[in-house]
This record gives sequence, C-alpha cells and structure tokens, in this order.
Amino acid sequence: MNNLLDRVQSTMLMGAGPSSVAPSTYHAMSQPTLGHMDPYFIRIMDELMAGLRVLFGTENTLTIPLSGTGSLGMEASFVNLVEQGDKVLILQNGVFGVRMVEVATRLGAQVTELAFEWGTPADIEEVEKALRQDSFKIVAVVMAETSTGVLNPVKEIGELLKEDTLYIVDAVTAIGGMPIEADRWGVDVCYAGSQKCLSCPPGASPITFSPRAVEAIKKRKTKVPNWYVDMTLLTEYMSGGKRVYHHTPPINMMYGLYQAVLNILEEGPAKVFERHVKAHKHWVEQLGSLGWTLLVDEPYRLPMLNALVVPEGVDESALRSTLLGERHIEISAGLGALAGKIVRVGLMGYNAKIESVDRVVSAMRQI
Repeated sequence: MNNLLDRVQSTMLMGAGPSSVAPSTYHAMSQPTLGHMDPYFIRIMDELMAGLRVLFGTENTLTIPLSGTGSLGMEASFVNLVEQGDKVLILQNGVFGVRMVEVATRLGAQVTELAFEWGTPADIEEVEKALRQDSFKIVAVVMAETSTGVLNPVKEIGELLKEDTLYIVDAVTAIGGMPIEADRWGVDVCYAGSQKCLSCPPGASPITFSPRAVEAIKKRKTKVPNWYVDMTLLTEYMSGGKRVYHHTPPINMMYGLYQAVLNILEEGPAKVFERHVKAHKHWVEQLGSLGWTLLVDEPYRLPMLNALVVPEGVDESALRSTLLGERHIEISAGLGALAGKIVRVGLMGYNAKIESVDRVVSAMRQI
C-alpha cells in the first residue's frame, strides 16, 4: 500500500473550517506523548483550562476541553441539561440551529423552534414574545452561525431570560475571533471548537458550565444518558485534587489546543479580535471589484465568516474546485437552503490577515 500521506499538499484553508494551523501549534502537537494521568500533563491541562476561561469570559470552575469536535460540545450541552418533557426554546436561523433542534428532540424535550430567515439575526421582539407566551427550562442559540455568517444578539437575548431559565450558546466559530462574555451575558453553557479561530486541528471542544448549570445537573431525576460526556464524571477527572480516571483524552490534540490558546493570550485577545475585523473590512473593500455582494447586512456580519452571494452566471462549484485544484485554496459551499446560492470564506485565526485576503481575491479574479 502506498502511503497517501506522502502526497498531502499544503492547502490554504479559507473556508468555514477547519482553518489553517499555526506552525507553533503543529510543533506543539509533535511533542512526545505523555500518559493522561502524568502530573505534567495534568499541569498542562490546568493551564489550558485557565486560558479557556479567559476566552469564554468566565470564572466557571467547570471549564474544560472535551475530547471530540464542536458537535460533541453541542451534544454535551443538551444531554447534561435536558430530561424527558423539558420545555426548550431554540432560536434557529441556520444549519446549526436546526441541529440543536434535532439533538434536543432526540432527548425527549418539548422543543419550540423559533425560526428566522437565514442570513438575518434572531429578532429580539419575537424572542421576547415567545418568552411571554410560555416558560422554558432552556433557551439555546448559535452566537456565530457558521452556515450564514450571521452574528446573533447573545447579550440581548440573555437579558430577557428569567433566573430559572438555563441559557445555552454555541460559540464554535466565535471563540478566539471575537469577544465572548459568558458570565456578563448570563450564559449557563457555552461550547466551542478547536478548528475555527483557534487555528488548531479539529478534535477538541472547549465547554464551560455555570454554577447554575452544574446545580441543575446534580438535581436531575434521571442519570445523564450519555456516559462519555456526563459532567458529573468528567468533573472528577478534569478538576480538583485527586483525578479519577474517566477516559483517555487525545494527548497531542490537547497539546495543540494548549498552544493555540497560548498564541492568542500572548498576542493579546483584543489585538487578535482587531486583526479579524481588519481582515474582514479589507475583504469587503475588495469584493466590489469582483462583482460579489455579502448575504448579511453590515450590522450583523461576522468578521471571521463571510457569506458571498453567487453572481448570476457564475458556477460556484467550478470556482471552488478550481481554487482548490489549481491554487490550493479552499473555500466552502453553502449549506441547506443556501446550497448553490452562496460560498463561504473564512478569515479565521492564523489566516485573519490582509495578505490572506489578497491571495484569495487575486485567485478569484484570475479564475
């Protein structure tokens, strides 16, 4: 059997994720593997969790990296909090809101889906109306909807919620690319992924649970139905004095996440967020010359994920294939209702810089 890895070519990952990985993160992942109960590895994990608290904007003790991609973070959020018959309100304006509905429904929740047009944010007045009409144990929303490039008003939604309502926020695309203030916004569970603005390979899902969320888990009438992400068990392994074995995490993946978080902290989160905004503004300035427009209105656009409306007469599939095959640049197709109508360009983490934008624009113009 020929080793196909010998023929893997370096690709500039400018799609919706994964993003290109910083050389320092690749170097970190190449370090010798330690045992998962090794005291030095536990020290690395402790510092990683402290760094994640900074990026989540929280002081939550239960802030850990899950061994799995961002979708596992979504699963963990709902599986720990939802019991049969619980009322859950999900604000849906994209693919990942739809996925929230699917996950909560499978757990036996009574799901109310408040849907908004894809490409537009959740409407605060509509959310407020839904909250007046019924009471919910959980309200959930995607902060940065990867399928459309929309930023949802997470802070404003949190201000509408009653004290007995738990608030779940998907920050997979947001973390590392824009400010998150989980504590100030009243977020009870916030989960993310390693492969977007953190510029780390996919494989880890940072997640944080507020004290209220932890208390809700303790008061469950039934056991958490998923053993792998049962927070009552993971807490014993991830925090405290004596660590109790739960599972074997991907050691070198955690090295990479540690380095990725450290890269942001050393550059300075505010400078990193500003870099994403500058790259986005430069991208918008260049679009006019290409004859393309953005799907999302300016006040609600994500800096790190840009949804481009495909002009009449352009074969977006051929464009993406040519970019990848001839220029080694990856951009993403539209998903769901937007398939064939948009392409998605990511300006995430390591690639959130002017020269990355210029390379993509130049290639698109020539093609």
